[in-house]
Amino acid sequence: MTTEIPTVRLKNAWKSTHPWIFQRLVDKPAQRPKPGAIVNVVGVDGLWIGRGFYNGHSRIALRMLENDPDVEVDADWFARKIAAAVSLRRDVLRLDEVSDAWRVVHSEGDGISGLVVDRYGDLLVVEYFSAGAFRHREWIYDALRAQFPGCRFYAFADEHVQKQESFDFRGTEPVPPSTITEYGVKFRADPAGAHKTGFFADQRENREWLSQQVAGKRVLDLCCNTGGFGVYAKVRGAEEVIGVDIDADVLNIAKGNAKLNGANVKFVQADIFPYLRDMGNAGEQFDVVILDPAKMTRDREQVIAALKKYLDMNKLALSVVKPGGLFATFSCTGLVSEDQFLDMLRRAAFYAGRTVQVLKVSGAGADHPWLAQVPESRYLKAVFCRVLD
Repeated sequence: MTTEIPTVRLKNAWKSTHPWIFQRLVDKPAQRPKPGAIVNVVGVDGLWIGRGFYNGHSRIALRMLENDPDVEVDADWFARKIAAAVSLRRDVLRLDEVSDAWRVVHSEGDGISGLVVDRYGDLLVVEYFSAGAFRHREWIYDALRAQFPGCRFYAFADEHVQKQESFDFRGTEPVPPSTITEYGVKFRADPAGAHKTGFFADQRENREWLSQQVAGKRVLDLCCNTGGFGVYAKVRGAEEVIGVDIDADVLNIAKGNAKLNGANVKFVQADIFPYLRDMGNAGEQFDVVILDPAKMTRDREQVIAALKKYLDMNKLALSVVKPGGLFATFSCTGLVSEDQFLDMLRRAAFYAGRTVQVLKVSGAGADHPWLAQVPESRYLKAVFCRVLD
């Protein structure tokens, strides 16, 4: 067992395989390691349990990484983990055959808690969710360079994460956007100019599947963000596509994405609630309606309020779907479970007076894997329906 790194002791017996151990279960060490330091973890009985990131300032005190006493968590460990993650995408999922934009590392799903890396061509966007990932960023960058020679980096961490995890990071300087291709459709990924990492690769298979159903159809893409679903639809032969979002900045990117593909998409800056009421009052109906709002909450206390907002927007969206038309609805709020989301859809259909036939329930692409014991990593819910009447 390694003696050079600090040791942290648990207060209670620990049998879980979940990588998170919360503060209340951990004895405060006499000399507290810096946030994100790698430590040995021993049980209440003194027996070695594993190694992980320690953070005495975070609600999650320990993020477990390794349970083999003979394996150090060092630069080589990160190199092996990241190489395995890349091999999954390239050799098993063969994602390079369909896109040069995919998730490289999906936090706990790839064994590195608090690290998310997305690839957009030669640009790697690194997002930190833990002080441990941030503290060891140079090892991470070296491991990524080995897999993507000549790559560029853009790195950031949300303010609320920095506050919760007790680290300071202003992010890297803005970088030029990267133009990527996904199932033959082009997009400009601009992490410095858009929300989150600059493009939502998690919806890749959902965009492709839905785009096969839209030829000759009238399509409404609500909360369209940078235009993913709408641009796909127009490229795949939709007769008319309208994209609606309240954010002018992302709509400018969406317009650029449409232009990249020679796609004639009409983009409207509007709050979807009054927009849908106006559409409904005018008797407007669409063959395909897509509803993909931003995350509603990070607070467990606000889940009920989030579900109420989902209910209201889904009810309004259902009101403008033609009988026999398609409705695709999504939630990227991780705290809302699939069961809760489906129950919300049932109630929305009831209040809208529509009969909904569920065709397909999906989530993020396979490059966003999650461990069975860590359901928190499974955040995206996708439901594809026919509206029968």
